[in-house]
Amino acid sequence: MDRVRQAERIDFWSEQVGNGSASEGVREPSDLIGLIAGAIRRERARAGLSLTELARRAGLAKSTLSQLESGAGNPSVETLWALGTALGVPFSLLVDPPRPDVRVIRAGEGPVAHSEQAGYAATLLASCPPNARRDVYRIVARPGTPRLSAAHPPGTTEHVVLSSGRALAGPAEEPTELGPGDYVTYPGDTPHIFQALRAGTTAVFVMEHL
Repeated sequence: MDRVRQAERIDFWSEQVGNGSASEGVREPSDLIGLIAGAIRRERARAGLSLTELARRAGLAKSTLSQLESGAGNPSVETLWALGTALGVPFSLLVDPPRPDVRVIRAGEGPVAHSEQAGYAATLLASCPPNARRDVYRIVARPGTPRLSAAHPPGTTEHVVLSSGRALAGPAEEPTELGPGDYVTYPGDTPHIFQALRAGTTAVFVMEHL
């Protein structure tokens, strides 16, 4: 098992939090690995499992799990999925830190988990709160008058991933400029806009309702 897990790794690009300006804080890789270590310890304690029992359920060597909990390990996406399943929690709970109301992840940023079995990488953009409903939309927009949306019901959050083109999206008073691959989330229960800045602008919208 240890031989199989030698290839484990999770690469973390610096993640810029806030409105996308360079002056905002950047989370270092060590912070993110520490976050995972703390989440595993927290969820293991919540589940009332010993280190040995969690390792057995997840199919890991006890020494590997001990390293992960101490922040010395570097887990693959398969390892994190196995741990999430063994703990009865979603994968995202182990890698997603608390977030501000408005958050921007540029293309190439964010916590990336690589597969050890295939050419596959997963970047977590947002986790779904308990008892939330999510609706997914594909948006095609042309430059011109922005789409100004009134506040949705309380508790609504919007997520936008820009697929192509360029656009402004976010709170009406302070939208964020996005390029292909960029992600932003913001409260949907306050006025907000989406404005295409180039022809051929497309995006994926997710509306989250509590």
